[in-house]
Amino acid sequence: MSLRDYLHEIARCPSIEALWTTHTNKMATYGFDRLIYGFTRYRTSTSLGDPEDFVILTNHSIEYTDEFLGEGLYYHAPMVHWALANDGACSWTVLHDMAKSHAMTPAEERVIAFNQRMGVTAGYTVSFKSISARSKGAIALTARPGLSQPEVDAIWAEHGDDIKLMNDIAHLKILTLPYSAPNRALTRRQREALEWVGDGKTMQDIAVIMGLTSATVEKHLRLAREALAVETTAQAVMKAAFANQMFIMDV
Repeated sequence: MSLRDYLHEIARCPSIEALWTTHTNKMATYGFDRLIYGFTRYRTSTSLGDPEDFVILTNHSIEYTDEFLGEGLYYHAPMVHWALANDGACSWTVLHDMAKSHAMTPAEERVIAFNQRMGVTAGYTVSFKSISARSKGAIALTARPGLSQPEVDAIWAEHGDDIKLMNDIAHLKILTLPYSAPNRALTRRQREALEWVGDGKTMQDIAVIMGLTSATVEKHLRLAREALAVETTAQAVMKAAFANQMFIMDV
């Protein structure tokens, strides 16, 4: 698939699942066979937000993700720290330099040891430019087993501009597609009620429009608030809008 064909395919993807399949297949042609993409809209000075609200996409093994993501190792990963402080692309050569100069904390060293044990030793990280202090996204491109970091750097020297462009475009497309963690998904009725709230309708208006009682509408809104882990309906509307769960068009 040429770069132009890839971009056309990504532009037409109707779902994150379809996009991720296209993107991982394309990155594999450059030698990057395991990817982790992460994005948060709820970053603060002391937290990345609730992990349940992260957009996480990966084709790493369950054994890897259970520990790296499930047990929170990512929070101490040196390249995650780099991504949070920078934009652009970075070779994992910096990890080898940090190790040689003993510049890592014990927690960072544990992450590196885990990655080495899992064959995650060479690659690149791309950190996407944010327009909000609350949001941040990045992707880790792990090279296939057998590729050394110097070999990966040589691939990047030849194709890095195209690879970065494709990851930037994939990231921008992901932001337009509906996404929800399993515990954050809304039912059709919950989504419909939130949409009418977003349109400025009163509880009585919504009850008439949906053909329900006001109590039933409030029940749908309460369940939507619980699903999205927020306190107010206004927060639920904002969070559902961020995740593109409102005003969804059938495709």
